[in-house]
Amino acid sequence: MRSIGLDVGSRVAEVAIVEPGRAARSGGRISASPEGLSTFAASLGPDDQVVLEATTNTWAIVELLERHAGRVVVSNPLRTRAIADAKTKTDTIDAATLAELLAADYLPTVWQPGAATRALRRRVAARAALVGERSRLRNRVSAVLVRNLARCPWSDTFGVHGRRWLAGLALPVDERELVDQTLRLLDVLESEIRAADAALATIVLDDAGVRRLLTIPGIGLGSAAALVALIGDVTRFPRPNKLVGYLGLDPIVRQSGGRAAHTGHISHAGAGHVRALLVEAAQAAIRVPGPLHAFHARLAARRGFSIATVAVARKLAVLAWHLLSHATEYRWAPPRLTAKKVRALELAAGAPRRHGQRGSGESRSARAAARGIERAALVQVEQAYVAFVEARAKDAAATKRGATREARAEARQGSAAEPDPRHSALRHGVDRVRPNDTRDPTA
Repeated sequence: MRSIGLDVGSRVAEVAIVEPGRAARSGGRISASPEGLSTFAASLGPDDQVVLEATTNTWAIVELLERHAGRVVVSNPLRTRAIADAKTKTDTIDAATLAELLAADYLPTVWQPGAATRALRRRVAARAALVGERSRLRNRVSAVLVRNLARCPWSDTFGVHGRRWLAGLALPVDERELVDQTLRLLDVLESEIRAADAALATIVLDDAGVRRLLTIPGIGLGSAAALVALIGDVTRFPRPNKLVGYLGLDPIVRQSGGRAAHTGHISHAGAGHVRALLVEAAQAAIRVPGPLHAFHARLAARRGFSIATVAVARKLAVLAWHLLSHATEYRWAPPRLTAKKVRALELAAGAPRRHGQRGSGESRSARAAARGIERAALVQVEQAYVAFVEARAKDAAATKRGATREARAEARQGSAAEPDPRHSALRHGVDRVRPNDTRDPTA
């Protein structure tokens, strides 16, 4: 079996070949155009295995190669230290290193998603780009208001009342032109975001994983679709902390020698737009009574609001792993809020509205009473969670105090029964303790 390394650039690709029992040799340079890659793929056989590093056009190249090669592997460039730490780094050497690592079966690979998952990832990334552009334009309008000492009396500057207030605001000519231009661009972006949401909703409408994630407070269509697209097959994460690390929400830990480990900020690894969606979802989740709200309040009092919010985002990732792994719904899901999110998903996918249908309406007082009952139940759940955490902390403190007292009593008893090891005649034997002389802590 030939092992072929492919170092792909924007215009050309370097090829290296390793055959059994032979050193790596150069396979020449080919064009990175669709025609050149197709010609190269046609020269491969079912006994060939090809490796290339993950980059922008990786999956399109993989689709071409898989039609002819027996195996196509995508390498993780962040973990291929033989290439990243090389002192002499050229395309020819990189391709040869990839081929040698593949032949030795010592290559850190990445999970290869299917075509549907890749398409969903592209849609999620495109929607995130549109939302980011909308935020940038809104910040431009906010900057104009700050420069002119204007403050919107409405909570949403870009809502119905806020837009009416902006239209009547007295501004200099150039600032008025900038605001009007930005608002026109915002109108276009809003329509594009609605179209992107409709496309996403149509794709994930019948996805069981998305519906389970919608039961978590704070998780909406965008964040649920992003998590499903990024996770793909949840079984590739054996534990929830693996998913947390994949999302870049795990703290960096540094430790050397005898010094204690230092925990720093989060690693920021992985897809940044999905991590940002989880942080936004956390900001919405902490407004709903329940364990997440109590957890945030307890941590914010000790570490600050921002760190607590990121910690809630990590909790959401852990919850997502459990719900998808065990095919279940969130135990403390608010029923009415969950039904509202599911209905919004159906409407975005094009479902007909229920206005005017007999039996579908509900009086305002009945809705208010149902919301009150639901909120009271969630408050009780939050209080039970707080009581559980406090009881666990007291048990841990009591266990620690008891262990300390026991250790001190044993130390006093031992010092009275045994000679003082600090005596000059006994110093040479202080560190010479036989294994049989140590007490079993579990005895």
